[in-house]
Amino acid sequence: MTEAMKTEQQKRGIAITLGVIVAFIVVVMLLFINKITTPRVLSNLELQVHGTIVFEQPRIFKDLVLLDHKGEEFTKARFQGKWSFVFFGFTHCPDICPTTMAALSSWYKTLSPEVQQQTQIIMVSVDPARDSVEILAQYVPYFNADFIGLTGEFLPIKRFANQLNVAFTKVVQGDDYTVDHSGIIAMINPRGDYHAFIKPPLNAENASLTYSSIRNSFPSD
Repeated sequence: MTEAMKTEQQKRGIAITLGVIVAFIVVVMLLFINKITTPRVLSNLELQVHGTIVFEQPRIFKDLVLLDHKGEEFTKARFQGKWSFVFFGFTHCPDICPTTMAALSSWYKTLSPEVQQQTQIIMVSVDPARDSVEILAQYVPYFNADFIGLTGEFLPIKRFANQLNVAFTKVVQGDDYTVDHSGIIAMINPRGDYHAFIKPPLNAENASLTYSSIRNSFPSD
């Protein structure tokens, strides 16, 4: 083998080695970019640690007929196609309700416009005797114009709350009364089934993390 041939062979060897190194670096970079851009799916234990309990099987609940704060009929069909966060409260509530509604509004504003389009926040009144459509129309949009308030007959509201494992009870205080109620936020999936719930108090960072994980692990139709 001549010296020229040896030199040419060495050049080819160096070129091959460099090509392998460059290819390896490119693969590593692509894997790294994929890792940091792919939304993380949390385990059930991680979800619980961050305050969200996801059911092994989403729970089907019966239809309901209520009125939203615009006076329009609200049935189970309006849960279809969006993720719904349902909070049970009332307008005379002095602390938990306004605090939760304000926290929900702050969290909702952190979502991207695309995710907001896929999300609806709903407050169901546990005090329908006082929370008329007109009252809710003043109360709910105060926190966020996109939010929905629901009221109606007591028994349909009670049945709906029971199906979402939300307890509430009227407490008489002299000539007045208040309503003790659970502060959980129920999460209904786009198929209209009870999917998970967020334990109080709402933590925006945790809610964003768990919501992203649940959305990305939810099977698309």
